[in-house]
Amino acid sequence: MNRAARAFWLDSPGRGEIREVDLPDPGPDEVVVRALYSGVSRGTETLVFRGGVPESQHTAMRAPFQEGDFPGPVKYGYLSVGVVEEGPDSLTGRTVFCLYPHQTRYVVPAAAVTPVPESVPAGRAVLAGTVETAVNALWDAAPLVGDRIAVVGGGMVGCSVAALLARFPGVRVQLVDADPARAKTAEALGVGFALPADADGECDLVVHASASEQGLARALELLRPEGTVVELSWYGDRRVGVPLGEAFHARRLTIRGSQVGTVSPARAHRSYGDRLALALDLLADPALDALVTGESPFEELPDVMPRLASGDIPALCHRVRYDGPGAGTHA
Repeated sequence: MNRAARAFWLDSPGRGEIREVDLPDPGPDEVVVRALYSGVSRGTETLVFRGGVPESQHTAMRAPFQEGDFPGPVKYGYLSVGVVEEGPDSLTGRTVFCLYPHQTRYVVPAAAVTPVPESVPAGRAVLAGTVETAVNALWDAAPLVGDRIAVVGGGMVGCSVAALLARFPGVRVQLVDADPARAKTAEALGVGFALPADADGECDLVVHASASEQGLARALELLRPEGTVVELSWYGDRRVGVPLGEAFHARRLTIRGSQVGTVSPARAHRSYGDRLALALDLLADPALDALVTGESPFEELPDVMPRLASGDIPALCHRVRYDGPGAGTHA
């Protein structure tokens, strides 16, 4: 059987290419997956594409099936959905999610794929990694019934957090972003929207995901005394200022980091697999389709990635479709 495949590589910062790949024969505990869709996580992946991963974070930022090293050449990505072509009977023919880069077909351990529930369309399942980040953030944040909450930053992660918070009973959730176009996304997710200057204050909790100094400063301003900001932004190699003067200490405010690379200590008894399976179950909600804001064929990724990185293509999650010539064929 010919298992040739094609993969998207970052050849050097700002320049990507598609390379031919020869797949190994699968072992007894491995699966062959044919990709249907993958997702570009605009914040992290465009930072990688620009070469913005600081040297101190090269190890921490490695994706599970990454090849190569930062700043490049590197094969990077982690939002892949496909069909198992070969493997255990329990998985063959199943649609699965895998933390794999953008590639038409790949071989991974069977334990590395998670079946997608029948209630979740394959095209929506590319959001699983980001919704998993939101799940972990809310385990860290521990919101309570009736809380007043703002999510500052209406990118892919911020919108995922807002979408999950919309299900909490009695909470006031407001998505805060400088882009008025995010109002439509907030409406689709069932939460309020405000520009930064108009946001409601006296929040018990603010989740910050704008990756900007201005956003973090505004997040602190929106808190009630003794309130908490949960910081989800990834700043890469940028240094940011934190306004710890004025009333920060008098109001006894808290800034808490949250990162998906570790399961929240609040749920330390849960595994990574448990967390991902929960995220996939939550994707049964069709409102989350609002987070997929564009789609293009795999063959166009070398042209699309620079436009995503520059902002020429505005996107939350940009979906990659694998239905071009040879994308799903094998002999």
